[in-house]
Amino acid sequence: MVNKDFFEALKDLREERGIEEDVFIKALEQALTAAYKKNSGMAKNAEVRLFPEKNTIKIYSYRTVVPVVEDEEKEISLEDARQIKHSYKVGDQVMQEESTKDFNRIAVQTAKQVITQKIKEIEKQSIYKEIADKEGKLIVANVKRIDGENVYLEIGGTTLEGLLTKRDMLPTDKFKPGDRVKVYVRHIKDDFKGSVLQVTRTHPNFVRMLLEMEVPELNNGDVNIVGIVREAGLRTKIAVSTNVPNLDPVGACIGNKGARINSVINELNGEKIDIINYSDNPADYIVAALSPAEVSEITVDTAGLVANVKVPENKLSLAIGKGGHNVRLAAKLTGYKIDVKPSEVETHEKEKSGEIVANNANIILDDNFFDDIDIDE
Repeated sequence: MVNKDFFEALKDLREERGIEEDVFIKALEQALTAAYKKNSGMAKNAEVRLFPEKNTIKIYSYRTVVPVVEDEEKEISLEDARQIKHSYKVGDQVMQEESTKDFNRIAVQTAKQVITQKIKEIEKQSIYKEIADKEGKLIVANVKRIDGENVYLEIGGTTLEGLLTKRDMLPTDKFKPGDRVKVYVRHIKDDFKGSVLQVTRTHPNFVRMLLEMEVPELNNGDVNIVGIVREAGLRTKIAVSTNVPNLDPVGACIGNKGARINSVINELNGEKIDIINYSDNPADYIVAALSPAEVSEITVDTAGLVANVKVPENKLSLAIGKGGHNVRLAAKLTGYKIDVKPSEVETHEKEKSGEIVANNANIILDDNFFDDIDIDE
């Protein structure tokens, strides 16, 4: 079969899609082989080969040389094989060229469908290689267009578009074409328009990488992020640690006069960030995780992973947070179920200890309270 137009069309398609020739030809041969066998009804082993330099397609069948033939479609006797070539022996594969007249219009149409699928597979593999060094990293992209609630980005150095959906944007994000935007690369996503790079600004790792850009101690390993949890647009909590003596990991992340952390907060449009010291002591860790709230009492059940926490009554809303986000994030960060209640002291306990309660403040009176007070007689 010779078809110059067919091969020229394939060449244009290959160059347009940026697919390597040997990979493209191999995929086509596999697709055409499957189409040929399906439409010809052949049970024998067949193979279609393309010869682009000659604008030629050839079809070959293979039969195994056996002492006794049981399947004429796939086997050939030693006697018959040696009539083709005297050197054949049992176990050899006899290759014969088949007529291409059976490679009819139906087969070509079927092959076209399979080829289309193969091209998509090859393109996807090529795309994965193209963005392998970007997946799971922070990149800067340009807003290309806005379609409804979706923002499409131009990813430098690739042929892909980045897709930033509404759920992957901060509630305060506002973009227009031409804007430069920092995003975290998640993965490849296939939609009805093709493959796109799924990116986000709501993932906890987005904050992690923004912070790493500002804090050299995170990059060189002097400071480690032990845990990070986030409710995008509201608050992020980050636990840090260090093995370096006299190094304050929290201070390193905050920077001089808050310069480092403020740079991250500005990128997040004012989202609150709590950076705390990690502790192996569950009680200390939970108290720190509830920051900026103050804890007056804590009881920890390490077996059941439950913590009962009491805070000053006027700090209760701060400890819980809007919609419960502060205590919820603290629970995620520490792995403990945290029950927060206001501090309470029973009346008989107050009287027994000599406490006087005024304006929700506890004033402790002891036996020496008046000793240092001068009384004018």
